[in-house]
Amino acid sequence: MTEKQLIKGLKKGDVRVFEYLFVHHYNWLCNYILKLGGTKNLSEDVVQEVMLVLWEKRGKLHISGSIKGYLFKCCHNQFLQQLRKEKRQVDLLDKIRWEVISSEYPEYHEDIPPKASPKLEELMYKLPPRCREIFIMNKLERKKYKEIAKDLGISVKTVENQMSKALRILRDTAKLS
Repeated sequence: MTEKQLIKGLKKGDVRVFEYLFVHHYNWLCNYILKLGGTKNLSEDVVQEVMLVLWEKRGKLHISGSIKGYLFKCCHNQFLQQLRKEKRQVDLLDKIRWEVISSEYPEYHEDIPPKASPKLEELMYKLPPRCREIFIMNKLERKKYKEIAKDLGISVKTVENQMSKALRILRDTAKLS
């Protein structure tokens, strides 16, 4: 089949054309995403997402070059979009906290709570007192929200709100410094 026939068949909803494209391009596209720095699961997710969108929007496709080139570009863009999405989901403070704790206390014992680095301590003292207390109990003493609520005689919802406030303040303060 020629490129034009494949595109025409895909636009008409020919399942055989879609299966052909999937079978002939799937592994190549997964390997490409893997080489960009993705994991096996991420590469498969990206390619499957692109193939799904290809099928769902088949009637509106405007492919001027080759299908392989089109799929390549779509996968590349989807991979970049996925990276941006993951980057937003990373909690900067959690990353700092675990790096600090693991580097300063490689042999952490449950009965000895770790201390924060001077930088993290400095950031923590910018928190309101109650907020700081709850943050320390959760992040450094590793207490669950329920435990903190019980210890302080407050609701779990209050603990959640205070933790959100603490993380927001610390994230904003860390960006400024």
